[in-house]
Amino acid sequence: MSKMSRILVFSVLFVFLASAAFAAFPERSVSVVCPWGAGGGTDRLTRFMAAQLEKELGKPFPVTNKTGGNGAVGHSAGAFSKPDGYTITMVTLELATMHWMGLTELTYADFDYVIQLNQDPAGVMVKADAPWKNLGDLLEAVKANPEKFKFSGTAAGGVWDLARIGMLDKAGIPVNAVSWIPTTGAAPSIIELLGGHVEVITCSLPEAASQIAAGEIRPLAIMADSRDSAFPDVPTLKESGIDWSAGTWRGFAVPKGTPAEVIDVLYNAMKKITDSDEYKEFMSKNGFGVLVRGPKEFAEFARQQDTDLKNVMELGGYLKK
Repeated sequence: MSKMSRILVFSVLFVFLASAAFAAFPERSVSVVCPWGAGGGTDRLTRFMAAQLEKELGKPFPVTNKTGGNGAVGHSAGAFSKPDGYTITMVTLELATMHWMGLTELTYADFDYVIQLNQDPAGVMVKADAPWKNLGDLLEAVKANPEKFKFSGTAAGGVWDLARIGMLDKAGIPVNAVSWIPTTGAAPSIIELLGGHVEVITCSLPEAASQIAAGEIRPLAIMADSRDSAFPDVPTLKESGIDWSAGTWRGFAVPKGTPAEVIDVLYNAMKKITDSDEYKEFMSKNGFGVLVRGPKEFAEFARQQDTDLKNVMELGGYLKK
């Protein structure tokens, strides 16, 4: 056998063995990292997907909550694991904000992307008895009364604060024309609104669904490209001429350099799950918006989020680097 023939045979054998190895993936349990605490929305979605993946791929997918550093601890643990597919991470919007705030050197570029599962756009809400009947009325009042209005929704620099900053900027209103009252999340912000301590909250509509249904809160707009089918009467910002959409999101990613064949196995299994009635029922029951993007689209979205949120954080005075 000639040297060229031997090389050809070995090359074909290598490709065959490599393909067989990837076809067998996973051969053992796959660790799932959740950067947020047990019991929260991200944890619930992570554990639902892990249970479905066990059924789909026939191996355990144990979930570990690695919290701290505003998401930096868990995201870093996942990103810097061995890139072999045996560690996957539920990544969230904070991946696009943590490094700009000086909390970590980790960026979106340290991951390869599998699938985006969800996006929850921000809503703009006031008390039901507030004098502003639509978003235009509210923003005109803000322009006419700078520094009078108090907004809330989450911590300073959190997702709903950034959504508020972007909306005001796109509407041509200085972001410091209103005060941001920080809280630990949407629930205490709703209490602040109902108590009359703030005039406006920005958070996802599902987080205030019970108060909206009870007629206590009036949603004026949603920061999305299209209306939410669960709240069909709530217009988008874009319908008011404000070119801005914002919200939180979740999806799975793997360490940079994970073989494409492994990503394909994971994506195909996850896409089958997201197409199922069980997934749609789970998301609806938990008030999560469904938005599915594949590996390439999710990677591009993560890159764009990094750029967009840097600009918004700079406007808000949160940029640290």
